[in-house]
Amino acid sequence: MTTSSETKPAAVRGAVILPWLRATQEQDVRAAEARLDEAVGLAASINLVIVRQAVLLLRTRRAATLLGVGQVESLKEAVKADRIDVVVIDARLTPGQQRNLERECGCKVIDRTGLILDIFGARAATKEGTLQVELAHLEYQRSRLVRLWTHLERQRGGFGFLGGPGETQVEADRRMIGDRIVRLKKELEQVRRTRGLHRQARKRVPFPVVALVGYTNAGKSTLFNALTGAAVYAQDQLFATLDPTMRAITLPSGRRVILSDTVGFISDLPTELIAAFRATLEEVSEADIILHVRDIAHPDSSAQKKDVYGVLNGMAQSGMIEPDWSNRTIEVMNKADLMGGPEAFPETEETVAISAITGDGLPQLMALIDRHITTAMILVRYEIPLAEGAASAWLYQHGEVTEREDGEERMTLTVRLQPQDRARFEMQFRHILAEVP
Repeated sequence: MTTSSETKPAAVRGAVILPWLRATQEQDVRAAEARLDEAVGLAASINLVIVRQAVLLLRTRRAATLLGVGQVESLKEAVKADRIDVVVIDARLTPGQQRNLERECGCKVIDRTGLILDIFGARAATKEGTLQVELAHLEYQRSRLVRLWTHLERQRGGFGFLGGPGETQVEADRRMIGDRIVRLKKELEQVRRTRGLHRQARKRVPFPVVALVGYTNAGKSTLFNALTGAAVYAQDQLFATLDPTMRAITLPSGRRVILSDTVGFISDLPTELIAAFRATLEEVSEADIILHVRDIAHPDSSAQKKDVYGVLNGMAQSGMIEPDWSNRTIEVMNKADLMGGPEAFPETEETVAISAITGDGLPQLMALIDRHITTAMILVRYEIPLAEGAASAWLYQHGEVTEREDGEERMTLTVRLQPQDRARFEMQFRHILAEVP
């Protein structure tokens, strides 16, 4: 009888290789090292035991293998010497390059796209997240059927005695994948309609929305837990959060807001995942305040900020978020405890330094959110008939009534409102409002 230790699967040994075209300046060398560290973190998050990692400098990209002839030979020897099972190439490979490298190395080879797809597939929890990842997987696999399937040389017979060779297996598999993609897109459209209805319902809730965004592993979920007391999964690994999570919190003024945790950003996001990635960021489009959480202790923090802003600008250009998103963004410099503490960074109306782990700087962050929400509100006055209790109740629920004057038939309310709440109120109760100077 075998024991549990005898049946335990052996660890999968992996190598991470970063092809790098630019290494003439010290800055490029540091960027390559940071990118390699990120790739190693990605590979480790799917439980690969990384036994070799390297940056390979390229003079040019070879069409057959991407890497140079000598580099491929050295990699082949390393695979054999270190008994490597999987080689991760931190670049986008064509199907031919992937197939040729596997043939040369004698082991499985995956590129950056395949690696991130595996991570997304393991972490997606909601129905929409799961459907998006499956759709991305299928679109990725469709161009790689010749490599992924071992039985593609077989052919099915045609109809009748003179039907010819019939449909090849690769054509049948591609057709089945195409059919599945069509079904997935229909399911996704239904899920999105449902989510749209949920967002419309949330718009009737009198709470502003504060969305957390930032590069993956910047500490968003840790900050979310620290502010809400929730137990959202937060680990020192990339893409620990894939699906949006929302909780209500109370600011120092007593005002309630909804805090939303979102997926982490990453550089060179695979094209197959862009739609899935942006779908998980739809909550950002409804946010009154955006908290950009930065790992200020990361050596490549500035480049990570650039990647985050690049995605947000792309969302603004496509109409997913308002073009003025930066005007309602607070930069939260997290992990300041590793850089001398929050007091080492000057606080402004757009930036604040914190440590989500120790809690340092969190009161200042909450106060800053409070001030931003107050600044965004506008002061308006309405005359409302005393009999229209629903209208006055709406204003008390959604705004901050600063003054009230009661007359014989009408009341005059001075109230602070978010711009979108003002528009909603005036649309809903336009039939009873009187002009007030």
